[in-house]
Amino acid sequence: MKIRAVCEYDEEVKSWSVICPELPGLTSCGDTIDQALENYKNAIELFFTPDIEILPEESKVIEMVI
Repeated sequence: MKIRAVCEYDEEVKSWSVICPELPGLTSCGDTIDQALENYKNAIELFFTPDIEILPEESKVIEMVI
């Protein structure tokens, strides 16, 4: 899956922020652009990981490649 990342440097706090227009509310930051992007990749992975504990027992978790 390809996803857009918008990276911006904030001079006031001296760090990078990353947002994705397709995933509103999912953000990350880091001291370097590489660190911010790595943190964002981790955030995306967590975003798409289902919380098994809240699913009914009869539910099936199926992985999809998009």
